[in-house]
Amino acid sequence: MATETADGMSSHMRGLTVTTLTAVAGIAAAFGSNALTATSQVPAKDPQGILVLAVAIAAQFPILRVIGIDTDDLSAKDVLYIGFMTFSLWFVSWGILLTTGA
Repeated sequence: MATETADGMSSHMRGLTVTTLTAVAGIAAAFGSNALTATSQVPAKDPQGILVLAVAIAAQFPILRVIGIDTDDLSAKDVLYIGFMTFSLWFVSWGILLTTGA
C-alpha cells in the first residue's frame, strides 16, 4: 500500500496514535500538576506544575518508540505539534481543575 510507512503503519494510524497520545499526556499532566500543587497557596504560579508538563512532553518520545513509531523520522513540525497539543490539553484541563477547586 502506498500510504504505509516503513514499519507497516499507515500515515493515518500514525497521526491518530500521536494525537491520542498527546491528548492523554496533556490531560494526565494537568491532573499531575493539580495533585502536585494542591497544597500551594497559589497553585497556578507554582513552577512545579509546568515541570510536570515538561516531563509529559519528554516522556512521549520513548513511548512512541515502544509503540512502533520511529521518532528519528519526526520533523521539526511533528515535534512542535506534539509539544503544542500536549500544552494545549494541559492548559485547558488544569485551568478547569483550578477553577472548579477539584
